[in-house]
Order: sequence, then C-alpha cells, then structure tokens
Amino acid sequence: MKKHAVLITVLFTLSVTLVSVSAVFWEFYKLNKWQYIDHIFTKYSVIVQIYKEHQQKMTSDVMLDANLAVYKLQIIKDEKQAKKLLKKAKLLKDEGFKNINSAVHLSAQGLYTTNTISRMRVKMFEYKKTIYFEIEGPNGYIVVRDDELVPYKNGAVLYTYSVTLAVIVFSFILILQKLRPLIRLRRKIARFGNGDLSVSFKTSSCDEIGMVANEIEATREKIEKLLESRTLFLRNIMHELKTPIAKGTIATQMLDSPKQRERFSSIFSRLEALVNEFAMIEEVTSESAKGDFHEYRLVDIIDGAIDMAMVDSANVTVQVSAEIKMEANYRLYTTAIKNMIDNAMKYSTNQHITIAIINNELCFDSKGERLAHKLEFYIEPFTKENPSKNSFGLGLYLVDSILKAHDQVLAYEYHDGVNRFIFA
Repeated sequence: MKKHAVLITVLFTLSVTLVSVSAVFWEFYKLNKWQYIDHIFTKYSVIVQIYKEHQQKMTSDVMLDANLAVYKLQIIKDEKQAKKLLKKAKLLKDEGFKNINSAVHLSAQGLYTTNTISRMRVKMFEYKKTIYFEIEGPNGYIVVRDDELVPYKNGAVLYTYSVTLAVIVFSFILILQKLRPLIRLRRKIARFGNGDLSVSFKTSSCDEIGMVANEIEATREKIEKLLESRTLFLRNIMHELKTPIAKGTIATQMLDSPKQRERFSSIFSRLEALVNEFAMIEEVTSESAKGDFHEYRLVDIIDGAIDMAMVDSANVTVQVSAEIKMEANYRLYTTAIKNMIDNAMKYSTNQHITIAIINNELCFDSKGERLAHKLEFYIEPFTKENPSKNSFGLGLYLVDSILKAHDQVLAYEYHDGVNRFIFA
C-alpha cells in the first residue's frame, strides 16, 4: 500500500471532492425546489379570493368558472375523478390558515359589522406534470387544475452538476496522467538499483518530473563512468601486481639459503593470495557476478569447496541432503564455504568441521573458544583477532559480501563449546 501512497491520496481526494460536491448540489437542489414550490404556492390566494367572492355574492357556477379561467384555472367538478386524482397525486405543500369574513348589518341601533372567522386549508399537488390546488373550507372543498403553472424542473441543476463533475473528473485524470511518468521513473530507478546500468532516464519532458529524470540520468552517467574507472583501475593494478609476484616467486627458487628461500616464498604466496582475495571482493562488490546464477545441488557446491580448501575429507562431516538445490554463483559460493572450512582448520581445537542443514539453514559447527568480539567485528575488512595467524582478515568479510550477493546473511551462535556459523 505504501508503494502507491500518492495514487491512493489522489483517488481519496477525488472521492472526497465528488462526495462534497454531490452533497452541496443535493442541498442546493432541495433548497431551489422548495423555493420554487413556495413561489408558485402563492397563487392559492387568487383561487381563495375568487372562491370566497363566489360564496359571498352567490354568483353562478358559470361566473365562477369564467373568473378562474382568466387565471388559467379550472375546477374539477367530477367528485370521484377529483378524489381519484388526489389519491394518486404527489403532495407538494399543505398549509392551513384562518379566513376572516366581515359583514355589515342594519339594526335599530344603526349599522354594525360582524367578523366571522373560518379555518381553511390549501393543498398543492402534482400529477402528470400538472399542478392542482385543493381548497378546503367550512362549506366543502374544491379541486382546481392550474394550466399555467408547471412543476419544478431539475434539468438546469442536473446539467450544472454533471458539468461540474465532468470538470473535476477530467482534472483528476490529467493529474493521474502527469503521475504516470513518475511511476515509470520509479521502475527505472529500481532497475538501476538492481545493477542494470544500461537503463536510461533521459526524457524530453520539460515539467518537474522530467527535470528530475534528466538530473538522475546525468547522475547515472557519472556513476557509470566512476564504476568503469574503478573497475579498470582495480583490474590493472591487480594485473600489474601479479607480474612482479610471479617474477619474485621464480627468483626465490634461485636463493642458496633454504631458510631465505622459504621466507620469501611464503611472502610471495601471501601476496598472491591477497591479490586473489582483492579480485574476488571486487567482483562481489561490483555485482558483476549476479548474472552468473544457476541452479546447483548444495552437496556439489560443498564438495567443490572441500576440494578448494585442500583438506582431508576425514576432517569434514557433511550432513546435507543431495536433493537440496539452490540458485547461486558456483565460484563465489564455493569460495564462501571454503573460507568457512579454512576458518575451522585454523581456529578449532580438533581441526574438524561439521556442515549440516539445521532449520533450513546451512550451518558450520566446529569446537573451539567463543569469539572474543561480536560477529560484526570480524566481518570488517582487515580485521583479525590473532595477528600471528596466516591471514589478512578478509575471510569473513569476503564470506559476508558473497552472502549479501545471494540475498543471505552471516550469523553466529556459541553453545556447549561449539562455534556455529550460519548462512541464513
């Protein structure tokens, strides 16, 4: 999930924006609709006034129809039809109010006025895109159809809402399109980190992501040149060192003194071993050996390491199933196991090592004293506990480097007088 944090953030923002805009438009739609209904509902006052005059003056129904027709109103006279219509219609608004009727009377004392208060109720309905009013009074009710008013239409609001959503979605699509180069850039960086120096970050884009990609490309070119210079330097210097070592080894055999011949022979042998270890370290640290991985039986790799170590097979006990296989660089992995065997031959009390699979991990057990320092001390280059030993302090450092190239780590345990090194 963390790998797509930016994309998830953009999609979350889009969701929140869409929900917020939808909520705002929904509230606006309801407000606009009720305002429209309140506006057209005021026409009921015209109907009430005409109907009230009709009752007070006792005019004919023809006159009532004519007065209502002026305002494009028509009474539904069929009572059954009116009830059926109101049952199916949608109630838009219902409001009750008091109606005051004033009348002038003549008596012996003179003229006087009386006010009669009656309760009335007005309902507005919508049925088949037509507006109807129902007027209920103390003397009955009438249902009036309005041919002038039209129900509320949400087309304008819906159109505005759709356009707004389309603009928002289109904007976020543009943002996602702008993020696509970032995804490709991340993949290229991962390939470059895995050792693919041929990957190119160069782009013709002039935006911020394009500028970052071009800067990375410039850095990649510098790193590639530095790596080439480093590799060339190390290989040349090691090649140049091997020539004088070989000449010195030959010249040593011409010395008359056996003691001097043995001493110089030992010196040149150690120098040659050091150059070979440097070459191995250069190969591992430069990750040039990662492309030479193949599947091997683990017992075959161990047998190759025993042959390289040139030790008596009686000094090595192998408890590894012949069915176990692994992906490895054969030369590097055999060197790592060979160094562990050499380490046991130098430091164990009985010059014996047991190689076994324990808990799906390759273990090297040998009797001896516990390490005086933590394992991290010994996997540093040119570190050794006993300077008198014939070693340059690169053995465990080389083992650790080879294991890292195989996505493994070197671990250490001590129990009951047994040192256990683990390839985990």
